[in-house]
Amino acid sequence: MTSPAVDLVMLVDDNDTDNFISKRIIELTKFAKRIEIKNSGKSALQYLESEKDNDVNLPDLIFLDINMPIVDGFVFLYEFEKFPDNIKQKSKVIILSSSDNKRDIDRIVNNSYVIKFITKPLTDEVLKDLKSILFK
Repeated sequence: MTSPAVDLVMLVDDNDTDNFISKRIIELTKFAKRIEIKNSGKSALQYLESEKDNDVNLPDLIFLDINMPIVDGFVFLYEFEKFPDNIKQKSKVIILSSSDNKRDIDRIVNNSYVIKFITKPLTDEVLKDLKSILFK
């Protein structure tokens, strides 16, 4: 029996290559039924704001990069905390970053909306582990 798929995943990364790789691994593993790609923290926040009353289009998981111009992962999380509860309860944030800065990592994993920190690239093993957390 295969485990259930996540309905909607949002990839938030300013690097198009990283988004492409993450999207492909999610598709190949059938991890999610739908994938929404945003190449900036700002566009991701705008998307969440525009869909806040439409639960169907709210992501179950947000894979968030830390290092992005203008609205980075920290600013995204600061703004995310201001969203209505329906968004914060449905959309779980996973940091997907190449950063190995211990101070950044400690600062971000202590955020109550972050459920996991993953070092790029996304792999099928990581997605299997995530499924075991999500579908206990």
